[in-house]
Amino acid sequence: MMSSATLIRRAAPVLACIGLLAVWQVASLALKNDSFPTATEAIRAIPDILGDKESLINILASLRRMAIGFGVAVLVSIPLGLLMGRSRGVAAFFNPLLMVIYPVPKAALMPIIMLWLGVGDVTKTLVIFLGVSLPVIYHSFEGAKAVEEKMLWSGAAMGLSPAQRLVRIVLPAALPEILTGCRTGLVLALITMITSEMIARQSGAGNILFNALDMGQYDTVFAMIIIVGAMGICLDAIFERVRARLVRWSEPQFDMPLSFS
Repeated sequence: MMSSATLIRRAAPVLACIGLLAVWQVASLALKNDSFPTATEAIRAIPDILGDKESLINILASLRRMAIGFGVAVLVSIPLGLLMGRSRGVAAFFNPLLMVIYPVPKAALMPIIMLWLGVGDVTKTLVIFLGVSLPVIYHSFEGAKAVEEKMLWSGAAMGLSPAQRLVRIVLPAALPEILTGCRTGLVLALITMITSEMIARQSGAGNILFNALDMGQYDTVFAMIIIVGAMGICLDAIFERVRARLVRWSEPQFDMPLSFS
């Protein structure tokens, strides 16, 4: 039988969403502003968006860019972060570059990248890649740095090469921290995806949102915001289930009274 703590934890996100929609509905009715539709008006516009073939193609194109940018970033960033965590030379080489790139908003790079690569999928995917890479590198670095030296000494004594120690010892030990970075990167992938599509307006969910804003279709604007938010919640929930299975060994085997996941 499900415990009360588990029931509260599972019901909390639903109750929070219902509460937010209720506040939105009341605020819209009180303000009576044409540019601020009610929650019910926005929700009624969702089936029209999802039922339109062109809009659905645009949303799927966004998810494709996001998947490619996120996937390539993970494949590149995890090995780089692990190497930086275990090699002072690699860390000394890449740290200055990452410190320069980190504080720069990735959307600010869009005009420069558009000059070089145009306004197609490559530009948007590259911006997503840059947005995801930094948190994954950082958490991979921190995870690798925290690995106990005794474990590496034991691996060396067993005849493992440096590369084998990195894969068979450092990677599994750093995996919980790496997945934390990937989860952060997933959120940033969604943000940079929408931002890039609003700047380079050819296709995608961001393009639908901005076109609706231009035409004064405010119910569609807020409906798209709900759709993007739902996409983020679903992707995060799926990733959290995968993460929990991969690092089950590192987590306490009891229900916490409160959880943000």
